[in-house]
Amino acid sequence: MAVEVRPATRFADVATMLGPRKDPDATVCWCLSHRVDSATNKSLVGRERGEYVRRLCRRKVPPGVLAYDDGEVAGWAGIAPRADLPVARSTKIDAVDDLPVWSIFCVRVRPGFRGRGISLRLVEGAVELARSQGAPAVEAVPVDNQGKKVDLTMAFVGTRGLFESAGFTNVADTRSVTAGFPRVVMRLPLG
Repeated sequence: MAVEVRPATRFADVATMLGPRKDPDATVCWCLSHRVDSATNKSLVGRERGEYVRRLCRRKVPPGVLAYDDGEVAGWAGIAPRADLPVARSTKIDAVDDLPVWSIFCVRVRPGFRGRGISLRLVEGAVELARSQGAPAVEAVPVDNQGKKVDLTMAFVGTRGLFESAGFTNVADTRSVTAGFPRVVMRLPLG
């Protein structure tokens, strides 16, 4: 398997991972639900969501990373400075400290590519993107599923085990629950 992880600068590839499957006017997540504030998220409908992501892909700092398996788009991880994300204002997920960490908020692997370790490669690639931008640490708030199966629809936050495999450690509990599992703050210092 030749998996390569690169910054998400090609909109067509991001659309393969995040866009609507059939109806281009459908209002799907586009990985904006955890990137933008609630009012902006609600105001973007149909194709506007994709156009917003297109603009993100043109920025100096891309909105995440993509995994390619033998050249085919296989996965996505969204990452940004925590201060720029809704999680920074969460009433259920407290900041651990004032360190300007970056946060991985979504990890997705396309059907047909799952079970090959691509999620781990995406996390590692997201960490490298944050490192290249001078981030002092990277955080994630995955579910602590204790090895139990997580519904794929809600698995986008990742699992504690995935982030432990990438060298992250649990630094805090939260009051947030996803798919019936508690979420924890995992951190990887980059210093």
